[in-house]
Amino acid sequence: MLRTIKCLIIITVSLLFALSCSTNIGRQKPNVILVFIDDMGWADFSCFGNVDAQTPNIDKMAAEGVSFEQFYVNSPICSPSRVAISTGTYPQRWKITSYLAHRNQNTERGMAQWLNPKAPMLARSLKEAGYATGHFGKWHMGGQRDVSDAPAITEYGFDESLTNFEGMGAKLLPLTIDENGIVGRIWEKAEILGEPVTWMQRSEITGGFIDAAIPFMEKAQKEGKPFYVNLWPDDVHSPFWPPYEEYGLAKESGKRGLYLAVLEAMDKQFGKLFDYIRMNDELRDNTLIIFASDNGGDIPNKKEVMPENFAVNKGLKINGDLRGDKHTIWEGGFKIPFIINYPKEIKGNQTSEATVSTIDIYAFLADYVGHNKGLDEKDAPDSFSFKKVVENTSANYERPPLVHRDAQGRKAVRFENWKYIETKNDKSKKPTDKEQLFDLAKDGSESNNVVSEESSKTKEAKNYLIQITENPSKSIWKP
Repeated sequence: MLRTIKCLIIITVSLLFALSCSTNIGRQKPNVILVFIDDMGWADFSCFGNVDAQTPNIDKMAAEGVSFEQFYVNSPICSPSRVAISTGTYPQRWKITSYLAHRNQNTERGMAQWLNPKAPMLARSLKEAGYATGHFGKWHMGGQRDVSDAPAITEYGFDESLTNFEGMGAKLLPLTIDENGIVGRIWEKAEILGEPVTWMQRSEITGGFIDAAIPFMEKAQKEGKPFYVNLWPDDVHSPFWPPYEEYGLAKESGKRGLYLAVLEAMDKQFGKLFDYIRMNDELRDNTLIIFASDNGGDIPNKKEVMPENFAVNKGLKINGDLRGDKHTIWEGGFKIPFIINYPKEIKGNQTSEATVSTIDIYAFLADYVGHNKGLDEKDAPDSFSFKKVVENTSANYERPPLVHRDAQGRKAVRFENWKYIETKNDKSKKPTDKEQLFDLAKDGSESNNVVSEESSKTKEAKNYLIQITENPSKSIWKP
């Protein structure tokens, strides 16, 4: 009898162990690559409507994944936008409301000199969950201009980093060469922000970051770890330096022509990364790739007369029909192209109309990785998971209202199909209505202010704005 009981115990334990192993295999943590492009507009990918340039490599990733039509960053400018995606929280909580610049400029604007290392970090949480973590590309959350005492990028949860002139530590810095063969250097003083420094052509630096990220992924594979990689190129930010052999022809079409040439060169360089993932059996189906931009596109020169053969608004805009661009409170400053590719669990060729934001990526990844080992939603109270929308684009999903703020102090609330803008604290001193309300379902270009006709929606938006910015227990202005 005793022997029978022991046998049953052994069999039961064996079955439980086998079930546990099976469950762990089924729940294999995905590798994550977060691509965060610099200053890319809503209509820049050809799959999002660009007819003046082609981005076939990124288009293919979109065709194999989900594209979002209502995706927003949390600031229309780089530093706070990067804080939001890194922490899963509004950047106002960390006193970073515009781009980080020289020490005196940051102080004059009431801003921190760098992101507080104690802030919740997606990278740190994933590292605690067993991930190898690497940052390759632009940082701009501390360590720029004369701010040379900022924390190292590795102090924010990264095992390894390689950055540009706006970050501490090892970096790639840009050389330039024009149609006359004249070579120059950009941001040479950034050498004070850490070494080693590698100089390479500006038109090839995206590829340089990719070339550093691939060995990092290979090392993680050999160690049996999933990896989380930030791949944040400083393309397509100005100055625009396409490949030498294309520079002369592109320049003939003005800054817009140079911009489009840089955009296409960036897409070609990403092709190497995508091919690496596709050709690796272990990575192809279990690597989740996210594409976004840090803010809306910056119109290169608003007064420049462009050739007639540019199809999109004669080349004057890079945000499609959206109003505004980088820096502004309008849709052109916040609304960006967003793509998720994850063949293992996500069907391709899908489009979602759900309203989602970069701060939500934290909670979204928490759903895939799990909350039990460092990735805890309580660390990112502003973040809301949109996993069910990714897995089923027809699923019912309504995010709580989003709050937007630009560097001039203008505020906005994005909720349902509405957008409310409050400009009473506008520091730009430009004459404008103090209150504006737009029905984005009917008026995506924000041309018809319906604040007087929709008093109930205006009141609803104002109440939420007061609650989230002035209520001491809920204010997004406090960590």
